[in-house]
Parts: sequence; C-alpha cells; structure tokens
Amino acid sequence: DDLRANTEYSGYTAAAPVIQWFWEVVQGFSKEDKARLLQFVTGTSKVPLEGFSALQGISGCQKFQIHKAYVSGDHLPSAHTCFNQLDLPEYPSKQHLEERLLVAIHEGNEGFGFG
Repeated sequence: DDLRANTEYSGYTAAAPVIQWFWEVVQGFSKEDKARLLQFVTGTSKVPLEGFSALQGISGCQKFQIHKAYVSGDHLPSAHTCFNQLDLPEYPSKQHLEERLLVAIHEGNEGFGFG
C-alpha cells in the first residue's frame, strides 16, 4: 500500500485497467516476488526505513514510477533502476500482465550468463 501511495504515472492514470491489474497482481505476490519486483525496478530488494516516500534514485529521493511502454503486449516490462522506473506495456488482460511481469522479475534477476 505504501508503494502504491508513492507511485507516479506517465502515460497511464491510477484508474487505468493495466494499473489496476498491476496492483492486484503485486498484492498477490509472495514476499520473495515482491522483493524481486523491487530489485528489478530499483536495484535493491530492501524497503527504505522511512518507507517508499524515501526511495532513492540517481539524484536523491525518487518515487517509484510506472511509465507506459508503447510496444506490443508481447514485450516484457523493462526497468530503469537509476530512476526507479518500470516501463509497462498495455497488456490485454490481467493474466497476460502477470505472466509477463513474472518472467521479467525472475529472468531479470539472473544476470548475464557467459558460455
């Protein structure tokens, strides 16, 4: 709830269906997946002691941001950790959003492999 209260939107409003689905999906995440989401978007899995209003970015306090990604609904969400920014495509359903978000946070935290 604290993260939601300290989120800014670009290209979406808080009432947009994709945003409503996003928060419903996040509410249902395990603690581990919530930490993975936070790591994916901010670069850290820890909540600031003062709460999300004190989330740090590249130049000081920087709220969590969800930006509309103008790509097809097959793309994964992407993130800019310097800005605590999630680029979220406009998915056609809550289920599709959940599937793509889970792939992004699980695969995105594995790092790079060298063969």
